[in-house]
Amino acid sequence: MKKIAKENLPKLFAEVSAAMDLFTPVKMADVTNWGLWDDSRVADLDTLKTVKSPKDVFFPQCQTLYMVHHDDNGFEISPMKLTEKPFCVFGIRPCDVKALTVMDQVFLNQEPVDTFYKARREHAILVSLACHKPAQTCFCKVFGTDAAAPDADVAMWAIDGFFYLDAQTEKGTAWLDQFAGVFEDAGDVSDKISKEQDSIRSIVETLPYTHLSLEGWGPGKVDEKFNDPHWKELSDACLACGTCTFVCPTCQCYDIKDFNTGHGIQRYRCWDSCMYSDFTLMAAANNRLTQMQRYRQRFMHKLVYFPENNNGLYMCVGCGRCVDKCPQALNIVKVIKTMGKENADV
Repeated sequence: MKKIAKENLPKLFAEVSAAMDLFTPVKMADVTNWGLWDDSRVADLDTLKTVKSPKDVFFPQCQTLYMVHHDDNGFEISPMKLTEKPFCVFGIRPCDVKALTVMDQVFLNQEPVDTFYKARREHAILVSLACHKPAQTCFCKVFGTDAAAPDADVAMWAIDGFFYLDAQTEKGTAWLDQFAGVFEDAGDVSDKISKEQDSIRSIVETLPYTHLSLEGWGPGKVDEKFNDPHWKELSDACLACGTCTFVCPTCQCYDIKDFNTGHGIQRYRCWDSCMYSDFTLMAAANNRLTQMQRYRQRFMHKLVYFPENNNGLYMCVGCGRCVDKCPQALNIVKVIKTMGKENADV
């Protein structure tokens, strides 16, 4: 077990960023989001939830796949280089680590694998920070995540002005050894860590959505939930803004586009949303014509289709970002409660 004082984090970040790319939550114009750290940026480990998740580090919002050039000799296709060097994702929360297991099922669990995503996952070193004070909109326990016990290469806890770090993989041990000069030996702090974990878990138990029931959801519920009449009343107020999909750490829909740069064609992919009327638009029209159908698709995917096809794994990690950001409060908690016939305000 290692430790580092909070005021010494800039020194650690400087050493890490000199050796590899370092991604941290950074504050920009009073908004905290994930970004590449440098000494001009302020790392913000106090904010519990970034607006967007670190999904962007592994599955960028916009990503060039290859370039096509044409001359008298024909066409030349130049694929973009894959990630080849280790990089560190520092301060990722337990729910966002769990989200990567969902993304792995999508991008790595069938052939052909997504080589861009695979390269980033293989070269990433995850340093995960336990949630000292989970928020009212968190419900990670519902989906099997322990906010007090980060599951990453290095687990980290913030206690009394220090960060305590414990390697959980060979990759994590090597990372701590690489920057050993910045850390102090923490000694036996098992009691201190246990006390912090007990505190986090006790907070989790008091949160309003911690005991949300998933009864009636999951594998084998396709017909029952698909034909439920509640979808109409739930979707009536949906603005189709797509905010929920862009802040979600597990949504993975994307579109592929071509752009004429004037010097060749750039093929790139960018995030898309099943909530948009032009999503999966074909020459004959869209296969989901109404907002109700699109709204239903989003939540059926997360709560029925995905667990049906992935051994019961839900496509939600309970981070609560959609609860925080949906302008109409039409989030996944409301869907689960309403269609579970729980008549509570959400």
